[in-house]
Amino acid sequence: MRAKKIRRFPKLWVSPAEAVFFIAGILFLIGTVNVFSASFVLGGQLFQDGYFFVSRHLLSFGVGFVVMVIAAAIDYRKLSRGWLIVAILAAVGLLLAVHFNGEYANGARRWLKLGSFQFQPSEIAKLTTIVITAAYLGARLDRGLPVSLYSWPLGVTLVMGVLVLKQPDMGTAAVIVGLGLVLYVLAGIPRQELTYLGMAAATITIYLVYAAAYRAERILAWIDPWAYQQTSGYQTVQSLLAIGSGGLFGSGLGMGASKFHYLPEAHTDFAFAVLCQEMGFVGAGLVLMLFGAIAWYGLQIARRAPDGYGFMLAVGVTALVVGQAVGNIAMVSGVFPVTGVPLPFISFGGTSLIINCAAVGLLISIGRRANAKAIRPEQAPAPPVRSKLKLVKKDRRPGGA
Repeated sequence: MRAKKIRRFPKLWVSPAEAVFFIAGILFLIGTVNVFSASFVLGGQLFQDGYFFVSRHLLSFGVGFVVMVIAAAIDYRKLSRGWLIVAILAAVGLLLAVHFNGEYANGARRWLKLGSFQFQPSEIAKLTTIVITAAYLGARLDRGLPVSLYSWPLGVTLVMGVLVLKQPDMGTAAVIVGLGLVLYVLAGIPRQELTYLGMAAATITIYLVYAAAYRAERILAWIDPWAYQQTSGYQTVQSLLAIGSGGLFGSGLGMGASKFHYLPEAHTDFAFAVLCQEMGFVGAGLVLMLFGAIAWYGLQIARRAPDGYGFMLAVGVTALVVGQAVGNIAMVSGVFPVTGVPLPFISFGGTSLIINCAAVGLLISIGRRANAKAIRPEQAPAPPVRSKLKLVKKDRRPGGA
């Protein structure tokens, strides 16, 4: 009896690195449509050009794509001590420049102007935190050395976090410090330090919330936004109304009413609410699935990384992209308080888009090194390091300090 042939469906991509590249591209296309739809009214009124914001969005992507290609082409292990020092000096220097010569907008000083363009150094600080922390922790894991919070990368991270907090931007400062701490926890800090960390985080958060009246009011508005729907709860209420009005398939592209000055920051922080209103539950579900896929393939790249640096770096940049997506969507849905965390590839924001493209490029670089290792079986891997991770191999020299 002749055996039946099993029909195999063609693969969409051949490796996790290729998957991350194409998924990020799909998210960018969805984001471009959403940015135009959410901003053409505001662009027409402010600049007499409905394409103002989407053209800037496309220009930023052009820069980001070049950065992504460069990051993917280089060997991430070449980001050695010298380059790390340059990155630290650049990030801290730019944050100091914002403090003394930054551009004011919405009551905060967060931007530096470069000709007719402006950029946000705090976005650069996010990626800098990941690179320096991953380099330090990866090297220690490869050598089997203990990991402790009392180390220089966390000190640099805290300095950058304080500078961002002074802008003021508590949300972004929390992201910067949180990214570094996540990597330390994954690397396996002692249980006693983990306990102290939890206590310190809770104490500092409570203090910072009540140190400024507007932050305390935001917390109250988060608990009951309808009680503050004309003041600090206005954005949350309008966002929930926009999401709820989308239904299953949405009102149609360009047909949402929220962009007509009902929802502030409709093309930036609350872009996901406009997407839900115009693309409905189906569009929102697609975006959630795409970010979930980036998380899956990003962790696959981390698992296959040839060294500790690659593992920690892949986890860090995956947390940067997916973590911000979770935070933004939770904020827009009223699960988290209102913060200034953008939705990667979907929200308008030139610096954020370029940094997210760089993060994807680093993931691709790590994935390429993992693939190169896999196709050379004559190189026998060394036994795994006995650490809490149990995923990091030390068959290569560490790529960082």
